Amino acid sequence: MRWISRLIVFLSVFIIYLTIDVSGLLWDSEDSFCVMRREDYCPDKDIRFYLYTSEQKTRREIDTSFRYSLLKYGWNPNKKNVIVIHGFNGTESKSPMTIIRDAYLNRGDYNVFTVDWSILTFFPCYLSSLSNTRLVAQCTAQFYSHLTYNGASAFKIHCVGHSLGAHICGMMSNHLSHKMHKIIGLDPARPLVDRYGSDNFRLTKNDANFVQVIHTNAGLLGETPQIGHVDFCVNGGTMQPSCQRESQIIRRSRCSHFMSACFFAATVTDRHKRFRGLPCTTGCRNLPGFKGVKGVAMGEHTPENARGIFCLRMMDNKKCPFD
Repeated sequence: MRWISRLIVFLSVFIIYLTIDVSGLLWDSEDSFCVMRREDYCPDKDIRFYLYTSEQKTRREIDTSFRYSLLKYGWNPNKKNVIVIHGFNGTESKSPMTIIRDAYLNRGDYNVFTVDWSILTFFPCYLSSLSNTRLVAQCTAQFYSHLTYNGASAFKIHCVGHSLGAHICGMMSNHLSHKMHKIIGLDPARPLVDRYGSDNFRLTKNDANFVQVIHTNAGLLGETPQIGHVDFCVNGGTMQPSCQRESQIIRRSRCSHFMSACFFAATVTDRHKRFRGLPCTTGCRNLPGFKGVKGVAMGEHTPENARGIFCLRMMDNKKCPFD
């Protein structure tokens, strides 16, 4: 498996490239490049919350200091609610987060809230981004409390996070008196988190009543199973077939990492089709003896009593932009 060794070396060099010489660039000053928040005060001007509705898809920024901002901008208390959080070097208005957003909007039964912390997480500032996730989680937990204070049921709210966004969903539990009902982590980020992140600063199954995780680049840019109550490995969980067309290893990994969002969005869009997985190992290898078994649905339709690790195949030839 020489290619795996080469890949590990390449990723190590990549992470060093991301983090080299940032010790003098992390502080939030006029001359800084990377931005790291040292305070823990919410709200923060660089952490924004937007509401999208099926009736009015233009985003509206929610001010948590104004009690009636939700109703003013079209929030429907009778609908379910989803909070969508992007990862490193992303934004709420950039794919693949927009693919997830639109999948929920097209259903018509959700209020869609997106979290934008793009000012606090841009390339190559991975270390400062890791540090900033703590404040983003704190402020998003405050926003979650704003929702419940205004009448939203905790059982009708779930958090969907990609990469570092998945860990932010989990870290919100540090600031809540009661667990969230459901978290869906899309290929939770692995670099440095796996080695230095304690359970308080990463997604675990203890962060909500039900935690589901979808793996598409496990062991590389994404964490390895098992993280949640139920984990799904798609197409082997590590490298996605359509991403093999990318010429560079890191681009193939990034492509695979982002595919988790598109696979999940597919489960949201189609109310009737079920993408089902069969039991497999922590290494995303199928277990014998389950041929003909119906399997467990992944994503939007996963039963909340599901437990274990499941593998499935999905067509990934649809374009899933990651740049």
